[in-house]
Amino acid sequence: MTIIALALLAVFPARGEGSDSLQVLLQLGDSCMQQYNTYEALAHYQRAYALCDSSLTRMKLADCYYKRGNYRQTSDLLKLVPEDSLSHDAFRQLANSYQKQGDTDSYIYWTEQLVNHYPMDGEMVAGLTLAYAKNEQPQNGIICGMKYTQRDSTNILVNRALADAWFMNRDFSAAARLYDRLMEQGDSTFNTLYSAGMCYSQLEDLELAYKYLQLAFLISGMQHQGCAYRLGVICIDTKRYPEGLRYLDLAKQMMLPDTTIMKAITLSQGEGNYLTQHYEEAVTAWKEHLTYNPTSIATYYNIANAYAYLLKDKEQAVAYYQQFLDLARQEEKPTAQLTEMMEKAVEMLEFAGK
Repeated sequence: MTIIALALLAVFPARGEGSDSLQVLLQLGDSCMQQYNTYEALAHYQRAYALCDSSLTRMKLADCYYKRGNYRQTSDLLKLVPEDSLSHDAFRQLANSYQKQGDTDSYIYWTEQLVNHYPMDGEMVAGLTLAYAKNEQPQNGIICGMKYTQRDSTNILVNRALADAWFMNRDFSAAARLYDRLMEQGDSTFNTLYSAGMCYSQLEDLELAYKYLQLAFLISGMQHQGCAYRLGVICIDTKRYPEGLRYLDLAKQMMLPDTTIMKAITLSQGEGNYLTQHYEEAVTAWKEHLTYNPTSIATYYNIANAYAYLLKDKEQAVAYYQQFLDLARQEEKPTAQLTEMMEKAVEMLEFAGK
């Protein structure tokens, strides 16, 4: 009976109990955590915390909350623990809790503090580098990543984040070198290949852009709509017209009803079909483009020209030249090119009226 009574006292400590009961509660919580039983561990740690608000009890309770997905409770507990008392795991949980809550500024602040204490924590350095870049501070991200790479230039996580920071800083040459290094290290993930393709597209090295975007699209299981669209555009630009049109058609199917992207896809489809002398298909694509972008002056002009010169449909040509002129005349300061287009359209309408 004495043993049972002592056990019950340990689990249900009386008011005013001392350090012995605190230790028992912490041990019970630890035992539950070892069995991944966060539900019962939480009760033990909460009672321990109620007995003694210390750095130790805060970190144990916060650890339990973190593993149960309660990130607000985690950060509320840990932010008041002195930094020198935070364990490495607790420090990471504090920073990551803010990230999981979508509080980027707090995530950056606490990750900065963590990196000051643990400068070789590559995972957190990479996270901080990327957070700076996404928070429109890519230069700070570059400084953070470069500082780490001075001691370790082989960490893939850091190199990925640093390459992305260079890209977001629009230094595409530096970004390309890092993406190449990542692939030399064996990093053939979709994000690295896609980013490399986008980078070389910006550098106007269209053959390398085509190579990496094609690999990225295959790795995605041909399911990534943005990659399909970019690859289609690159194919059109490199005169791989049939292939490009296939990619654009795939992108179109995947992206409906994204109006912004559909504008770009239908415009590229029109260009690709026109350049391969599929004029009816080009007109169809341009007409579809107008459903997403009804004020596209140049598109009306292109359709009119196609009807006038290639499809020999005088009635449709007149209709689209007139729609072109109606829009073009609304421009307060037409460019020299637009003025020339307007003059030609007027000539075509006069000729058609004879």
